[in-house]
Amino acid sequence: MIARYTNPEMGRIWSDQRRYETWLAVEIAAAEAMAEAGIVPAEAARDLRAKGAFDIARIDEIEKITQHDVIAFTTSVAEKVGPSARWLHFGLTSSDVIDTAQAVQMVEACDVILTLLAGLADAVKARAVEHKDTPMIGRTHGVHAEVMTFGLKLALWYADITRSIERVRRAREGVRVGMISGAVGTFAHLDPSIEAEVCRRLGLAPDAVSSQVIQRDRHAELLSALAITAACLEKFALEIRGLQKTEIGEVEEPFAKGQKGSSAMPHKRNPIGCEQIVGLARLMRSNAMAAMENIALWHERDISHSSVERVILPDSFIALDHMLRRFTRIVSGMVVSPDRMLANLNRSRGVVFSGQVLLELARHGVSREQAYEWVQRNAMRSFHEQLDFKPLLLADADITTVLPAVEIEKAFDLKEQLRNVDAVFSRVFGG
Repeated sequence: MIARYTNPEMGRIWSDQRRYETWLAVEIAAAEAMAEAGIVPAEAARDLRAKGAFDIARIDEIEKITQHDVIAFTTSVAEKVGPSARWLHFGLTSSDVIDTAQAVQMVEACDVILTLLAGLADAVKARAVEHKDTPMIGRTHGVHAEVMTFGLKLALWYADITRSIERVRRAREGVRVGMISGAVGTFAHLDPSIEAEVCRRLGLAPDAVSSQVIQRDRHAELLSALAITAACLEKFALEIRGLQKTEIGEVEEPFAKGQKGSSAMPHKRNPIGCEQIVGLARLMRSNAMAAMENIALWHERDISHSSVERVILPDSFIALDHMLRRFTRIVSGMVVSPDRMLANLNRSRGVVFSGQVLLELARHGVSREQAYEWVQRNAMRSFHEQLDFKPLLLADADITTVLPAVEIEKAFDLKEQLRNVDAVFSRVFGG
């Protein structure tokens, strides 16, 4: 999945190259902070800055022997730096480097996701405004309910996206912490001031307290925020799939010139993009669950979380990156059929206005129970005999004795039913 769907920007963040770059950035920041504090020679910090480099092939070669990635990394860097390398990794433990560097990567990846979410929000808003007054039938339990507009459906999506943006922002702040606190978090070898300076240089905040690792509830919150975002995309995609059914035909994801829907059936135009988004959302949820399993570690740390994170962090960010890019294209290019929406609305022969008739009868003094009985018997007759609902009401003496014909006609007025759509748009999008 990573190889196929990675876009260059997100792929770079989770590449081996970037991982080692951030490790080196932590090591250099630590050396320079210690040089300013008089702990290591200033010349050594300058050498690390000037000569610090690594060779991925060499790291892999060393790791085959050491079976330890950080030692393999520091050995490779030391070979480039020379004598000053004795001050490399001075007073640090592996997790000081790994967790702090990983925080940098997660923040970078969150920024990409936030940019994509903003782009999707803009695309959804544009289509919502376009179809603010496009009437369609709302469905509950998959059955015709009452009249709404397609723009209102999209406004709801927009509100979901804005909440996802806020979740990712909060989670980004949760993981934007570093640590240089030592093997069990006691700062036995370096003072907290060194940690604070390293974090400042890297754009992070120092974690208030850590063991040998930054606590994984932070990462679980982030993976949960990404999974919830994916679940929202799944909801939107599932709706398009439902509305694209042949029997409904109200919305269709874009189908490009030359695209093929089936190897056997040339007529097929399948919602494959939306189906892919639904499938990837399942993966995102499983990754979030794995992140929650990573919270509980033995004592001050073990490494049961490490192997999991090497998969779930890049995969989750890369999958969501792909989902956002693809769904933005789907929203921008989706085909909307207002005529089909109106035709489907009318297929139920007007029974979807039954609720308004019920209210009008109650307003004219009929008990709710009695009004419900009168309206329902006409609705059921409309359904079973395939007759229009309004003429049945106008022919029902019980109803017309109480409710004038003009009031019955008003109950079927689309503009009356949709009069508050502008108010909802104002709340969602602002004045």
